[in-house]
Amino acid sequence: MNQENRELKREDYVEPACSCEAGAFADPDRVKMIPKDRIVSKMNELMSHRDYDGCERLLNYWMEEAKLGADLRGQLFLSNEMIGHYRKTGNRDAAFASIEKALGLIDVLAMGETITAGTTYVNAATACQAFQEPERAYDLFLKAEKLYEETDSTQAQLLGGLYNNMALTCTALGRFSDAQLRYEKALTVMEQVPGGKLEQAITYLNMADLIKAEKGLEEGEQEIFSVLDRAAALLEEPDAPKDGYYAFVCEKCAPVFSYYGYFRVGGRLKQAAEEIYKGSGTVTR
Repeated sequence: MNQENRELKREDYVEPACSCEAGAFADPDRVKMIPKDRIVSKMNELMSHRDYDGCERLLNYWMEEAKLGADLRGQLFLSNEMIGHYRKTGNRDAAFASIEKALGLIDVLAMGETITAGTTYVNAATACQAFQEPERAYDLFLKAEKLYEETDSTQAQLLGGLYNNMALTCTALGRFSDAQLRYEKALTVMEQVPGGKLEQAITYLNMADLIKAEKGLEEGEQEIFSVLDRAAALLEEPDAPKDGYYAFVCEKCAPVFSYYGYFRVGGRLKQAAEEIYKGSGTVTR
């Protein structure tokens, strides 16, 4: 054996960094953190062109990098992004696999009392609701609500998103008064957020669905028209930022207006979204 082969190298006496749960206790010097800001920027670029396949490739690539680098916080970040991505693309199995991974990482990292945990619960709950599991969604939303409301530093936008999504679940479970309460909270909170008018518009459209579920189309007609008018006014304000996120919201809201007979509004919003997507709009998430 030559001299070079007899020399001990660092990898000979330092345990390899683990990419699973044990990685939480790996040598910090061996943890290689993923570039979250760069990933988000690229995700925004891909989403502005509705390149969902590109988003999935990006997330999977960096997940492997996070595992190789024993970056558990990075894996949690990516798992949250994957929950949202697979919810949007309708991939139920992948979404629930990402949910389980994210919830497991919250436990391993002992982050159960943090805002990050609350955001993870909201993401997981929103996916559960989208895939027709409202009971599980409701339990997760309750956990997030407790964390957010008991933490003074919770951003208003996070609270608004929580209340909006939780109200949808309450509606699905027939908890109509609970849903109305959360929608009212969402409207109040989003008044404090710059650019929050788009989120308020979404809330009003959700309230139309709540009224329909509770009272029916005939009995609730006037109330439905009232909230639809408020939503349309907010979305079609002249000073609304015509960026990628505006396009995303318009695309999401247009079918709702058309469903309730507001065909002109739905058509205008759809056209606005298409014009932005043809350009170089960037999604602000």
